[in-house]
Amino acid sequence: MAKTKVVVVDDSALVRSILTEIINRQSDMECIGAAADPLVAREMIRNLNPDVITLDVEMPRMDGLDFLSRLMRLRPMPVVMVSTLTERGAEVTLKALELGAIDFVAKPKIGVADGIKLLAQDITDKIRVASKAHIRRAPPPPAPGTAPPAPVKAVTMASLGKASTEKIIFIGASTGGTEATKDVLINLPADSPAVVITQHMPPGFTKSYAARLDGLCKIRVKEAQDGERILPGHGYIAPGGMHLSVERSGANYIARVQDGEPINRHKPSVEALFLSAAKVVGQNAIGIMLTGMGADGAKAMKVMKDAGSYNYCQDEASCVVFGMPREAIAAGAADEVLPLNQIAGKVLERLRATSGISLNRV
Repeated sequence: MAKTKVVVVDDSALVRSILTEIINRQSDMECIGAAADPLVAREMIRNLNPDVITLDVEMPRMDGLDFLSRLMRLRPMPVVMVSTLTERGAEVTLKALELGAIDFVAKPKIGVADGIKLLAQDITDKIRVASKAHIRRAPPPPAPGTAPPAPVKAVTMASLGKASTEKIIFIGASTGGTEATKDVLINLPADSPAVVITQHMPPGFTKSYAARLDGLCKIRVKEAQDGERILPGHGYIAPGGMHLSVERSGANYIARVQDGEPINRHKPSVEALFLSAAKVVGQNAIGIMLTGMGADGAKAMKVMKDAGSYNYCQDEASCVVFGMPREAIAAGAADEVLPLNQIAGKVLERLRATSGISLNRV
């Protein structure tokens, strides 16, 4: 079987050496080149035709984001970003995912060499996933003077029909999910039911991710806090490194944020969130499984369906990685399988048809 060919791009000679060693230890991949900056990398990519590149965010001669943007327009290919665990690093990484990077690895600020060695499994797993991911060419930047696209007509409470029960939307996602979740949330009205989201992400990135979504969406989006009330018109992101679930407290739903062992190798885990949805919310739950590697949440989504929820899975053609939706579909958990750009609209149609949007107010 042909090995996955990888080019490492990082301004640190030490990091390049360690990543090269980690990659070459794998039987199914090899590092065919290591570049100190994007200009050297450009020639390597042209001459060596790698399957995947790892790309440092901050480098000399050309910013990593500028290089990524040009690469995804001119020669789209799988990219795994190597980011620093800083607030600036988190914001840049989210921008990289928006530009088309498949995933990222967060290296520590201190003890980088040992930190990267400890991340060897994570790094190689993400290279494997990236090598099989669906890549999309980034759109060209708008020409000067081009009018922005017309805004999508907002769907309001009045057009969705009168509410009768309190619904909650549950979303699970992994690789490719930061952008997929955004595409669902930006199409929800300000008075949408509450949305509770588990996106596989390490600590240090979910707060920036929630803030980014909050600036783009009509609903308010935040990192979930333990014990807070779950309200309509709000989205709650599972904090990196913590499990998120929902509980009932009298007439209200509350968020439960807890440490614990990884579930299906993940923390936060979609399984934990979806099992709580089945147990606590039942037929008032709407489940959405988006792009991601593996099977986290698939069995729990079937438990949700058996408890009366209505579930949507993203289709293969629009997924970066079809693993999690495919496993949920195979488990019999899906009521509808849809392209990403249709999911929010179908959810709103169903809410309108069932008069299931919440009128609860603070």
